[in-house]
Amino acid sequence: MTNVGSLATKPLFGLPLAELWFALLFFIFGMFLFLDGFDFGVGVLFATRTDDHEKEQLLAAVGPFWDGNEVWLVVFGGALFAAFPSVYANLFSRYYLLMFAILAALGLRGLAPEMYEEREDDRWRTLWGYSFVIGSTVTPFLLGLFVMNWLIGATGLITPVGVLGGLTVLVLTVVDGAAFLGLKTRGALRDDMRNRGVRAAVGYLGGVIITLGSIYVTEPALRSSFRSPLIVALVILTATLIGIYVVALRRNRYYAAFAATAALVFGLVALVATLLFPYVDRTAGLTIRDAIISTLPLNLMSIMTSVLLPIVLMYFVVLYSAFSGPIDTEETYR
Repeated sequence: MTNVGSLATKPLFGLPLAELWFALLFFIFGMFLFLDGFDFGVGVLFATRTDDHEKEQLLAAVGPFWDGNEVWLVVFGGALFAAFPSVYANLFSRYYLLMFAILAALGLRGLAPEMYEEREDDRWRTLWGYSFVIGSTVTPFLLGLFVMNWLIGATGLITPVGVLGGLTVLVLTVVDGAAFLGLKTRGALRDDMRNRGVRAAVGYLGGVIITLGSIYVTEPALRSSFRSPLIVALVILTATLIGIYVVALRRNRYYAAFAATAALVFGLVALVATLLFPYVDRTAGLTIRDAIISTLPLNLMSIMTSVLLPIVLMYFVVLYSAFSGPIDTEETYR
């Protein structure tokens, strides 16, 4: 049995806590990218709508969820700071302008729907409608740029791999948003979302291939990782999931399409984590073992997380159960 004294000297139950926290960190990011990803995707697809009623339908679809989904980004930042504080400091100092840009875009995305509903004036709604689209488009692009720069250890803000990764993540959010709207809308609007989702899925597969090719060509240090069976399996899985997603949408199996989207998101996150491993900050040369905090706080934090994380997950189960099913045709954001 683990006692209080051993908490300061040995990992909890002999577990590889450094590796588990690395995996947990990317799981949390995957939850954010999947759940807030469909919010971003809906924001991008908002730009395709000209009918005011359809715009209200899209806003009503994400209304109960988007602010809760952003919690996962806060949890990701907190987990990174708590488990790998030196990496947190390095990343936020290296990419601080990018971080501020992400926060600004997130703020715009959150503010825009609220302001959109304040007036019936056409010019006002056009302004905030564009703001909603811009915030929803810029945020996932910058997140993809950040993650790819983190992966390759870039010291600058803009890199070819980062830009390709940003575009790929952006398209993935459209895939996510189209599947979500398949669950939440009806009729002609749902049919159009289905068609756009199919096209986005094909674009996402192309983005993954081009981004991985760019990493292979420009990052010699990562080339050996591409021979890993896990990397090969994840790429094959991605192509398979795209096929499942497309077939599911064409057969109006929207829950299956949404589940395939979840697997695509976590597959992408797993791909990044596998390429990064065993490093957690390639630029600083920090491996997971180098950067993890000392044993006692790591053990205590692991105990608290094992209690709190299931509660957070249960909250989201309740939230999504309460607002499941298609929205009413007359429902609005407020």
